[in-house]
This record gives sequence, C-alpha cells and structure tokens, in this order.
Amino acid sequence: MSTTPLTVQEIYDLAYHCLISNGCDDANAAAAARTISAAERDGAVSHGLFRLPGYIKSLRSGKANGHAQPKIEHLTPAAIRLDGDNGYAPLAIEVGTPLLVDAAKKLGVAVLTIRNSFHFAALWPEVEGIAAHNLVGIACTVHTPMVAPFGAKKPFFSTNPIAFAYPRPGKNPYVFDMATAAKARGDIGVAARDGHELPLGVGLDADGNPTTDAKKVHQGGVILPFGGYKGSAIATMIELLAAGLVGDYFSYEAAEADNKDGGPARGGEFIMALSPEILAGFGWSDHSEDFLTRLENMDGIRLPGQRRFANRESDTPRQINATLVEQIKSFM
Repeated sequence: MSTTPLTVQEIYDLAYHCLISNGCDDANAAAAARTISAAERDGAVSHGLFRLPGYIKSLRSGKANGHAQPKIEHLTPAAIRLDGDNGYAPLAIEVGTPLLVDAAKKLGVAVLTIRNSFHFAALWPEVEGIAAHNLVGIACTVHTPMVAPFGAKKPFFSTNPIAFAYPRPGKNPYVFDMATAAKARGDIGVAARDGHELPLGVGLDADGNPTTDAKKVHQGGVILPFGGYKGSAIATMIELLAAGLVGDYFSYEAAEADNKDGGPARGGEFIMALSPEILAGFGWSDHSEDFLTRLENMDGIRLPGQRRFANRESDTPRQINATLVEQIKSFM
C-alpha cells in the first residue's frame, strides 16, 4: 500500500477544504475537520480521513445539512436536548458540551441528548472533552444494522459503541471507546481495503458461515457481538439509551429511513457527565488515582487509550493511504 505523508495540520486543511467545497459552511466544516484530524493524529485511521468520502456523499445527496445550526432545549436543569438540524455530530457536540459540563458541575449529574444528527466518528473526543473538566463522561450512539444479536445470523444492531472517560487531574484520563461488536466496522473496512484477515469470531459471510475474510464480512456479511450474549446485552442497552431514551431512530429505523447514499445514517447520541467532586467528595482524586496506579503497575497491563496518547505527542507526518488522498482531492 502506497502512502502520502501529511502533517496533522495538512490533514485538517484537506478535510476542511473538501467539506467547504461540497456545501459545508465554516462552522460545520471546521468541527468535522477537527474530529477527523484528531483521529488521524491519534492513530485511529478507521475514523479519520477514511470517513471523509462518506461525509461528502451525504452532502452531495442532500441528506446532510452542511449549514446546520444546532438548537438547544433545556428540559430540566440536569437534562439538555440538542437538535442537530440534520447536520454532523461534531458541531452539535461542540455546542452542547459546555452546557453539559456547566450543569454537571452544579448538580453532580447531567445528561445531553442529541437528535437529528449524523455521527460518523469516534466517541472518545466527547468523553475526553468532559474529563478535561474533572468530570466523568459516558457516551453512546447507534447507526444501522450490521451486527447479529447473540444466536442470530442476521444484523439487527449497529456496532453500538460506548465510551467512558474518568479524569486523572494532571494526567491523561482513563478512557476507552469500544464497539459492542467484536470489531468496529471501520476497522473491518480498513482490513478489507488493505487485504488483511480478521480473527475468527469477528464475523460471518453472506451465507452465515464463520469467516476470516474481511471483504466477505464487510460486503454482505454480518459482524458478531463481542463476548457473545454479554456484548449482545450491552448493545441492546445502547439502543435503548441512544435511541429509545433520546427519541431518535433505533438501528433498524435508521436503515429504513436512510437514502443509502453511502454516507452516515441519522441517529441519536446519549452523553452523561458526572462530578466526582460532588458525588464522592473530598479526596476523590487521590482515592481513584491509587486504584488506577495499582492497576497500571501490574505486569502485562496497558491501560486503554495509552497508545492514542503516545501517538498524540508525535509531530511527525502521518502516513495516509495515497489512493484515499487522491480520492478526496477529486471531490474538491
């Protein structure tokens, strides 16, 4: 695979100008480009420029609103609803997060629900943004069916990711962002593109047979939940939180409403922030830090997120798939 070296700033510029060229205004393009370039910066290539063609397809089809203006509704002092105006989630998240943080700091617990938006990125940016204010962050979202519930061979769930961040004042937070599928669809797409095999147990082919061929899983196959019935139960919980509780599409409804343009489907997101200072009280940080330090000092342990944090410190150019770069340039 040939690659093109790009700095993080060049990645941002490429994404921003491509989005502007295809109908986004400055606010929407800048927010999405920040999310895309942050993913590449941290080594999360399946959620970086790899997703940009999908953004462009949804703009060109008219499905996504490149001039979206998120609308805020305070349901209670602790509950905020944000309508994404059929735009991309990064701008809605940037608008809603300061309101969520303020409410959680005052009340101890607060919830932000986002409707009518297109989430096509990783979830760690929102929970890390919450943890930066010494709050605990939890977020989850749904997309369209691609994962079979435990015991089934037909898709019903999305990969239904969930992210969690716990603040560590003076240090990077403890953070994970994971699909409830055995592997994220974006990672399977990258594996299919680059000719890599998948571990057995990740997915089935179109005939319902286990396969390690990423292309067979990605094109007509189905992904399996992680941990069998346990992952299936967590995926169900996420559907109920990010769709039922938010009041937006369940995965199957998102698929039925989507125009199949190859871009993201509309859906909801559930985000919660909690204040350890209020809930646990004085000394919460030292108490939690002792636990996490003991954990990370155990032999063989690497806390989730550590690789991304290490990548984040590097200012060397990122190696981007050259064919992808040319495809993006062709959109401009």
